[in-house]
Amino acid sequence: MVRTLYVGNLPWGTTVEELSEAFAAHGEVVSSRIIKDRETGRSRGYGFVEVKDEDMEKMVEVMNGSEFQGRVLTVNEAKARD
Repeated sequence: MVRTLYVGNLPWGTTVEELSEAFAAHGEVVSSRIIKDRETGRSRGYGFVEVKDEDMEKMVEVMNGSEFQGRVLTVNEAKARD
Protein backbone atom coordinates (compact mmCIF):
# COMPACT_ATOMS: atom_id res chain seq x y z
CA MET A 1 0.00 0.00 0.00
CA VAL A 2 0.98 3.63 -0.52
CA ARG A 3 0.69 6.45 2.04
CA THR A 4 1.00 10.17 1.43
CA LEU A 5 3.15 12.50 3.51
CA TYR A 6 2.63 16.26 3.76
CA VAL A 7 5.94 18.16 3.62
CA GLY A 8 5.80 21.78 4.73
CA ASN A 9 8.28 24.67 4.92
CA LEU A 10 10.03 23.70 1.68
CA PRO A 11 12.54 26.17 0.25
CA TRP A 12 11.05 28.00 -2.75
CA GLY A 13 13.61 26.58 -5.20
CA THR A 14 13.17 22.91 -4.30
CA THR A 15 12.65 20.58 -7.26
CA VAL A 16 10.57 17.39 -7.30
CA GLU A 17 13.78 15.40 -7.81
CA GLU A 18 15.46 16.95 -4.75
CA LEU A 19 12.38 16.25 -2.64
CA SER A 20 12.29 12.61 -3.76
CA GLU A 21 16.01 12.14 -3.14
CA ALA A 22 15.78 13.51 0.41
CA PHE A 23 13.11 10.98 1.33
CA ALA A 24 14.54 8.07 -0.71
CA ALA A 25 17.46 7.89 1.72
CA HIS A 26 14.99 6.58 4.34
CA GLY A 27 12.71 4.27 2.32
CA GLU A 28 10.94 3.76 -0.99
CA VAL A 29 9.44 6.84 -2.63
CA VAL A 30 6.62 6.15 -5.10
CA SER A 31 6.14 9.76 -6.25
CA SER A 32 6.41 13.35 -5.10
CA ARG A 33 4.94 16.68 -6.08
CA ILE A 34 5.38 20.31 -5.09
CA ILE A 35 2.30 22.50 -4.96
CA LYS A 36 2.56 25.64 -7.08
CA ASP A 37 0.58 28.86 -7.27
CA ARG A 38 -1.79 28.73 -10.26
CA GLU A 39 -1.13 32.30 -11.34
CA THR A 40 2.62 32.65 -10.85
CA GLY A 41 3.79 29.03 -11.11
CA ARG A 42 5.95 29.63 -8.04
CA SER A 43 6.20 27.04 -5.29
CA ARG A 44 3.78 27.53 -2.40
CA GLY A 45 6.34 26.06 0.02
CA TYR A 46 4.80 22.65 0.54
CA GLY A 47 4.35 19.35 -1.23
CA PHE A 48 3.46 15.70 -0.91
CA VAL A 49 5.51 12.51 -1.06
CA GLU A 50 3.91 9.11 -1.65
CA VAL A 51 5.80 6.33 0.11
CA LYS A 52 5.42 2.63 0.78
CA ASP A 53 3.21 1.96 3.81
CA GLU A 54 5.96 0.20 5.77
CA ASP A 55 8.36 3.17 5.37
CA MET A 56 5.95 5.94 6.39
CA GLU A 57 6.49 6.01 10.16
CA LYS A 58 10.28 5.91 9.85
CA MET A 59 10.27 8.75 7.31
CA VAL A 60 8.05 10.96 9.47
CA GLU A 61 10.25 10.26 12.50
CA VAL A 62 13.50 11.04 10.66
CA MET A 63 12.40 13.90 8.38
CA ASN A 64 10.04 15.90 10.63
CA GLY A 65 12.10 18.70 12.15
CA SER A 66 15.14 17.92 9.99
CA GLU A 67 16.98 20.60 8.06
CA PHE A 68 16.63 20.60 4.26
CA GLN A 69 18.40 23.26 2.18
CA GLY A 70 18.56 25.58 5.19
CA ARG A 71 14.93 25.19 6.33
CA VAL A 72 13.37 22.99 9.01
CA LEU A 73 10.78 20.65 7.49
CA THR A 74 7.33 19.83 8.84
CA VAL A 75 6.45 16.25 7.87
CA ASN A 76 3.34 14.28 8.81
CA GLU A 77 0.79 11.98 7.24
CA ALA A 78 -1.40 13.90 4.81
CA LYS A 79 -5.05 14.23 5.77
CA ALA A 80 -7.75 13.34 3.24
CA ARG A 81 -9.73 16.22 1.79
CA ASP A 82 -13.33 16.45 2.90
